[in-house]
Amino acid sequence: MIVVTGGAGFIGSAFVWRLNQEGIEDIVIVDSLGTDDKWKNLVNLRFADYIHKDAFLRMICDDRVPFDVSAIVHMGACSSTTERDADYLWNNNYLYTKTLAEWSLQRGIRFIYASSAATYGDGTQGFSDDHSKINILKPINMYGYSKQLFDLWALKNHVENKIAGIKFFNVFGPNEYHKADMTSVIFKAFHQIKETGKVRLFKSYLPKYPDGGQLRDFVYVKDCLNVMWWLFNNPAANGIFNLGTGKARTWNDLIKAVFAAMGIKTNIEYIEMPESLRNQYQYFTEAQMSKLKKAAGCPVVFSPLEDSVRDYVVNYLQKTDPHLSAS
Repeated sequence: MIVVTGGAGFIGSAFVWRLNQEGIEDIVIVDSLGTDDKWKNLVNLRFADYIHKDAFLRMICDDRVPFDVSAIVHMGACSSTTERDADYLWNNNYLYTKTLAEWSLQRGIRFIYASSAATYGDGTQGFSDDHSKINILKPINMYGYSKQLFDLWALKNHVENKIAGIKFFNVFGPNEYHKADMTSVIFKAFHQIKETGKVRLFKSYLPKYPDGGQLRDFVYVKDCLNVMWWLFNNPAANGIFNLGTGKARTWNDLIKAVFAAMGIKTNIEYIEMPESLRNQYQYFTEAQMSKLKKAAGCPVVFSPLEDSVRDYVVNYLQKTDPHLSAS
């Protein structure tokens, strides 16, 4: 069995979809469905069983997992960058990951986990995923710190070359619909355009960047899945890797691509950024991808932003059922 934690969430459910595309259905999904619409991500997928995350943790701690595990793909976490409960993030994101990693390592089971580009903080330390530079990073929110904690644990215990960690940058695509305020700007822009005919973006407060000229590394979830599938099939490819396109694009580029995909003339309104955000706002993120592509040898080619946005808008957001389907 392949265990996918967070398997009802955005990237987790998308990876289950990718496994289904390869004819794989021996999958156990571990998650907590709660009261939002995350369960809808599961409807079109094929898998063997679902286990609540707390029940699975008890199985791991008691060493009574009732099936053979060939790999754990650990995407489960609280992904809200605005979550303020530090104890919850410590337990749910750091300690849970550490427990699964230790169990997997003891048994020689493939372990792939989600880190985050949020570990890079304000970006002043750069965006290098070189292991020697990870310990100098200073996340600016507790979510980023909870991810950094496990990266540091892996390095301290010298297991970083026995597992694969993925620092996801700005991922967008189908199956993110349940994420409320944490959905991608593409998802939000699509609905703003449908409702008002325009999109609102924050103004820039640095002369170096024009309004809407702030830069992010936007990466399509389908490209992320290709990388994850490659890591899954190459157990010798270990380490903590960035996962972005390696090319930053502006918010203006992103929004123009959404308008173009919808066949509507671009209409952007620039608004004031709340004072509370101005001192921690990131004006630039860009994944350094040489470690994954050259050192590890991952052959994945990333789609142009405009093509990815068009696929997401036309083939998902504009459909009655926008979820990824195993059929």
